[in-house]
Amino acid sequence: FFAMSDDVRIIFISLADRLDRMRNINNIRREYQKVIAEAAIAVWAPLAERMGMQKEKNEFEDLSLKYTNPDAYLQIKNIVSQSSEEQAEYLGKATQAILKATQKVGITVTIQSRAKHYYSIYQKMRKRNKEASELYDLLALRILCQTPAECYALIGIVHSLWKPLDGRFKDYIAMPKSNGYQSLHTTVMCGGKPLEIQIRTVDMHNMAEHGIASHWLYKKGSNKDLVEEDKLDIMNRLQALKQASLSDDKSFSELKDELLGDEIYVFTPKGDVKKLRAGATAIDFAYAIHSDIGEKIVGAKADGKIIPLNRPLQNTQIIEIITNPQAHPTEAQLKIVKTTKAHQKIHSWLMANDPTFSERVNAAATTVTTTSAASGSEAATQEPQKKRRPKRGIQPQVVSYPDKKVLVQGEKNVLYNIAQCCRPHYPDLIMGYVTRSKGVSIHRADCIIYQRIPNKDERSVQVEWEK
Repeated sequence: FFAMSDDVRIIFISLADRLDRMRNINNIRREYQKVIAEAAIAVWAPLAERMGMQKEKNEFEDLSLKYTNPDAYLQIKNIVSQSSEEQAEYLGKATQAILKATQKVGITVTIQSRAKHYYSIYQKMRKRNKEASELYDLLALRILCQTPAECYALIGIVHSLWKPLDGRFKDYIAMPKSNGYQSLHTTVMCGGKPLEIQIRTVDMHNMAEHGIASHWLYKKGSNKDLVEEDKLDIMNRLQALKQASLSDDKSFSELKDELLGDEIYVFTPKGDVKKLRAGATAIDFAYAIHSDIGEKIVGAKADGKIIPLNRPLQNTQIIEIITNPQAHPTEAQLKIVKTTKAHQKIHSWLMANDPTFSERVNAAATTVTTTSAASGSEAATQEPQKKRRPKRGIQPQVVSYPDKKVLVQGEKNVLYNIAQCCRPHYPDLIMGYVTRSKGVSIHRADCIIYQRIPNKDERSVQVEWEK
């Protein structure tokens, strides 16, 4: 996965290979088709979106839906095909109204009409708990012009023709997405139906369709000469996560979420934009500005109001950080932060400045390593254990659980047992606790017994289900 961080062309090759596999998925054994389709929707479609390759992202999603939920796919396909003539007439009238209005003000435009792709419709069905036949906003128009100024003039024209729906206007020109995508989005009531309209320049459209490839500068020399500096965001993030993964024990799913998960945009008091992963806190924001600010944070304001440091930030908030020269990172902050940078900086500070923290971390690592060596083989992870009475209510009985293995800090050959108190099953979120004599005890993350173990953080280790 991280090989892609060394040469961005590897991303294109990987995406092309995976898309070709999806297009020819019928040639693959049926039992593997759903697995490949699930990987496409979880990894490759988001990666294509991060690269700005909207067309390929849509194709990944539609093909994935066909094999992960064939009934929904066929239902949506039938609804879209049955109403194609009605859609064409409806969009044709809307197009003519826009062309007439733009000609009056002397703006030359190209208008493209389209039905939304199947996976987008499927998401609306799930979000609104409705059937495809009950959805009305399945149609969209795209208006292409020459300059950003014309884009804003056109949004005024569209809103003068039809009433816009509240909360549906988005300005990605002033605040582009991380993949470089720029456009104005609005939804209006046209002919009694919601109609989504996108407005962008031709250059913005090329970026939206082809993504980072539209900025390629194939030159002789190093790989960094292949693309403009401001288009290297995806590469810089891959490199940062690659370095973090070497020292921070993160699972692939966590790294994937960091790279491909949803994002928010928040502002500094001076108006600078900071991009963070969804769920990020004021502490993450502070470290995004500078490590020194992150280390001294004691409070934060969002839009002028004091907020708890563990509260997730919201899109477009103005965040002000309150610092104290005497403050320093704490172990509690490790459980709050969401970004790799903040977690890594706090962990590094604690290892260097908090002897008790570093001793506990090193002791836990030593315990796991010793247990791994003693287990001898992978079979040891499944050795049945005798039921015993919990000691002082903090060590639950444990049983083996053979049908899905657990990785302890990424390793297979570590002695572990499934706690009988909560009996986690895949894909439950799980936590690991190093016992004194039975290896690592695996609990559900919401297990009451686990939550009540005194000082459990001192002997907790990262665990995850083997993929």
